[in-house]
Amino acid sequence: MAAATEGMPKWERTVRVLLCIFGLILSVYALHVELSREHDPEYRAMCDLGESVSCSKVFTSRWGRGFGLVQFFVAQDSPLNQPNSILGIIFYTLQLGLGFSLSKKAALILVLSSWVSVAGSFYLASILAFVLGDFCMVCVSTYIVNFALLYTNLKRKSAIEGKKKKAR
Repeated sequence: MAAATEGMPKWERTVRVLLCIFGLILSVYALHVELSREHDPEYRAMCDLGESVSCSKVFTSRWGRGFGLVQFFVAQDSPLNQPNSILGIIFYTLQLGLGFSLSKKAALILVLSSWVSVAGSFYLASILAFVLGDFCMVCVSTYIVNFALLYTNLKRKSAIEGKKKKAR
């Protein structure tokens, strides 16, 4: 195993696991808040600090499901129009699982999926700031996790590619 991880940043695996666990916790909490608010409109989440600092307002907005885009292609209550938090749970699970593989293909999938998450983060951050006029601590925390995972994945990919070139 030592030869397989040679050239990999020593911090990479620990940081990936911590980021993915934190991302999963944030996503599960976001799902909890959304479902609680759907069942009880008076539900007040810990992250609801005021009128313009409210994660439950964001999670239950039209942009809280399918990025606000899926509903243009399927019915709003379609099984394909899932909460963004479900997509986050899938994403962080994928990042965690593929992070244990040292293959070049896994590294490419990690980087590509991270770029998609960062693009989604930019999109949702602009909706948050310019459309909803809200600040969501949970949302911003997931954006930071996504950027950190992209950095981690880029470092991993370059280390794996460097190791493969040395082997030739």
